[in-house]
Amino acid sequence: MEQRVLGRTGISVSELCLGAMMFGGWGNPDQDESIGIIHRALDAGITFIDTADVYSQGESEEIVGRALAGGRRDQVVLATKVHGQMGDDPNAQGNSRRWIIRECEASLRRLRTDWIDLYQIHRPDPSCDIDETLGALTDLVRAGKVRAIGSSTFPPSQIVEAQWVAERRGRERFLCEQPPYSMLVRGVEAEVLPVCQQYGMGVIPWGPLCGGFLSGGYRLGQPAPGSLRSQRLPQRFDLSLPGNQRKLEAADALAHLADQAGISLIHLAIAFVLRHPAVTAAIIGPRTMEHLESQLGAADVTLDEATLDRIDEIVPPGTNVNPADAGWAAPDISDSRLRRR
Repeated sequence: MEQRVLGRTGISVSELCLGAMMFGGWGNPDQDESIGIIHRALDAGITFIDTADVYSQGESEEIVGRALAGGRRDQVVLATKVHGQMGDDPNAQGNSRRWIIRECEASLRRLRTDWIDLYQIHRPDPSCDIDETLGALTDLVRAGKVRAIGSSTFPPSQIVEAQWVAERRGRERFLCEQPPYSMLVRGVEAEVLPVCQQYGMGVIPWGPLCGGFLSGGYRLGQPAPGSLRSQRLPQRFDLSLPGNQRKLEAADALAHLADQAGISLIHLAIAFVLRHPAVTAAIIGPRTMEHLESQLGAADVTLDEATLDRIDEIVPPGTNVNPADAGWAAPDISDSRLRRR
C-alpha cells in the first residue's frame, strides 16, 4: 500500500488509516473479532491506526492495545484523541491541562504503549484557552509521551488561531487535522483543506463513507439499514428529515455513477477522498471483517476527470448536502444581543 508523509512531520503512513471507533460496545462487542480485523489490516499493508479515549469509553483503546501487543507496536503509527466525556466527573472532559495530562496517561495504559505517535484534540473547547491546551500538549511532547499533535473537526478560524498561538508562545503546533470529508460532505474543501495546505498540516479525513450512506446500503425505494449510530444521531440518519432525504437522493445518484464506472460505491467514495491533494490518508472504520475487505481495494482505484466532474454535478464542490454532517457549525447569533455586542 502506498505510503504518504503526514504533513511536515517526516512520518510516513499508509494512505488508508484504520479507524477503531467500531471496535467495542459502540460497534462490534466481540473483542477477539475486532483484534482479528486489526491484524488483517496490518497484514494488508495498513500502518496507521486511529482511535480515541471516548470510543466505547476506553474499550476501543484497550482492543487496539491488545492487538498490538507482542511486537506489532513498532510497525504502527498510532493515533488517539482526547476531549470527550469520560465518566461522571464534570472535569473528565474538555481541553484543559488538568484533563489532557491525566487522560494521556490513561490512554497510554489502555494502549499498552510508552508513547503516542499522534495525539489529537477531538473537538474545540470554547471554555478553554487554546494556549492552555497547546501548553499541556507541548509538555507531553517534551516528556517523550507524544510524538506529534493534531486537531479534529476544528473550524478554519480555530485552526489558524492555534497556529498563531503556537508561534507566538513557543508551543508545539498542530501538525494534522482530522475533518469530516466525503462526496456528501464537501464543506471542508472551501477553507479547511486550503488552510491545512497553507500550514503544511497533514489531513486524515473521517467518514469517507458518510456513516454508511456511501456503502451501497442506502438506495431510493429500499428500507434504510439500522445501526446504533442512527439511533444516537437522528439528525444525520433520520430519513424523515429533509437534509437526510437529500443525502439519500445524492447517494443513489452516486451509486449509479459507480456502476457506470465499473467500481463499487465504496471504492468510489474512498478514492474520491484520497484524490484531494491536501489529504494524507482516509480513515476507514470497519465493524466487521467483511467491511474491511470491501474497503481495502479502494487504495488501488484512480478516478478519471470525467468521473470527478460527474461527482461535482451531483454534489457541488465545497457544499454539505446535510449541514448536520459538518461536525461544527457557525455560532448561533439569532439572539440580538450576540449580533450587537
